[in-house]
Amino acid sequence: MAMTEAYNEQRGPEFRLIIRHVRVYREEPDLEFFMEPIRTLLESKAVGASPLLPPELHHLYGGDLHFPEASDSRPYVIGNFVETLDGVVSYQIPGKSGGGEISGHDDGDRFVMGLLRASADAVMIASGTLHATAPEHLWIPGSVSPIGTESYAFYRRRELGKSEMPLTVIVTSSGAVDLDRAVFRTPGVRALIITTERGRDRLERSGVERLGTTEVNAMAAPCNRIEPLSMLKFLRAKYGVHLLLHEGGPTLFGQFVADGLVDELFLTVAPQIAGRSAKRPRPALIQGTGFLPETAPWLRIVSLKQRGDHLYLRYRSATAQCSKDDDVSA
Repeated sequence: MAMTEAYNEQRGPEFRLIIRHVRVYREEPDLEFFMEPIRTLLESKAVGASPLLPPELHHLYGGDLHFPEASDSRPYVIGNFVETLDGVVSYQIPGKSGGGEISGHDDGDRFVMGLLRASADAVMIASGTLHATAPEHLWIPGSVSPIGTESYAFYRRRELGKSEMPLTVIVTSSGAVDLDRAVFRTPGVRALIITTERGRDRLERSGVERLGTTEVNAMAAPCNRIEPLSMLKFLRAKYGVHLLLHEGGPTLFGQFVADGLVDELFLTVAPQIAGRSAKRPRPALIQGTGFLPETAPWLRIVSLKQRGDHLYLRYRSATAQCSKDDDVSA
């Protein structure tokens, strides 16, 4: 309590209003957006790191949230997925292929997703992920978790100094994108479509140039594959992206992992079993990429959190940047 009050006083009256607003939700369990806090079971802490999350987000997340500085050449890349106990990330059933069916629409998973979006400069998705999501969805913090909408905005603006919403980056080789979706037509939401020259031509024929908040960039694509490193360098150089949140799908994410370009993975494990069959193969975290025992990437655990029967894991690549003072404690 003393830490919260000290932080509260330091931030001033605007912050105190937010604190009171969030406490209402904690004290009234019948309200729609009430959420029990996530509990931290194990965490790696950087020695000397100052608190970053405002107290209400710190309380709900069960701790703080820090990321290493990005390199000079590319953004620091974090992935975020939810999977079943048997590793399924999508049922691939029309209308039921999103992460909500996997997590059971878990408030904790949605809260973490919103928190990561609030932290990121850009959110990347493949066009398949775009079309598997509801047409009105936006890849911004409050779109997934109304629990922390005001607190996300405060954290992003005051603590991180980021005035705009994260850039939404859609990757498509073909340019086959539904431009009627809300992400391309919502004021204040910026979208960038990374595609090939062929894809750009298709988008131009579809009228993309009439969308004021959407840009298109055509990149070289050997074998119809846009190189992940080229995308990252472009995002860093032109848009100043330091922290990129990658939300899939599994094929695009697998390409980034194969190229050694995913620094961290946030993974929610939902307590259900989806199963697979020849008729319903159902994707895992990574599709289209396979490793040998000698080349398979290894990761280090950063934190293990729990809420109800869901687990929230955070891993860091064994080759990613991290503080030499990181210490794991239970």
